[in-house]
Amino acid sequence: MHITGRACFIKNASGALIDNIDTDMIFHNAHLHVTDIAQMAQYAFGNLSGWEKFPESASNYDILVVGGNFGAGSSRQQAVDCFIASGIKAILAESFAPIYFRNAINSGMAVLTLEGAQEGARQTLEEIPDGAELSVNLKTGEVAIGGKKGVISCPPIPPVLLSIIEAGGLFEFAKKTSK
Repeated sequence: MHITGRACFIKNASGALIDNIDTDMIFHNAHLHVTDIAQMAQYAFGNLSGWEKFPESASNYDILVVGGNFGAGSSRQQAVDCFIASGIKAILAESFAPIYFRNAINSGMAVLTLEGAQEGARQTLEEIPDGAELSVNLKTGEVAIGGKKGVISCPPIPPVLLSIIEAGGLFEFAKKTSK
């Protein structure tokens, strides 16, 4: 499974990918009453300093690139759904909080981690300008930058998890495999 598109790099003022973005920064608890996924996009990163206006530009991007421990905090599903509603097709992180990773897979969101990637992968990503085109191959773990193959080599998504993503989430996967 390949996902190609423009990437949004969530960096701080120094140009480093932001670490420890928790679910409250992704989707503030003040908006938990919003249950319509289509309405969640407007609140994405609303509590992340410097990124409050992300929803205004989110439609320009397909891939989100973030630092380590992404999605720590609660099991809040809105923290995944707000990106799905924003049109984000994949998230590439140095590492994910385990429950966020599982929620993303179960929702059909493509996620790839740099854990186990070659040395210098994060630095390479931090040097890429916002809006650059990336191509993420979940099956092989390769991330190509601007059409160059094999620039970053990440661990591939295990086959069962890849099947869930390809099906569009755990419920769709269960429907297809229970017949």
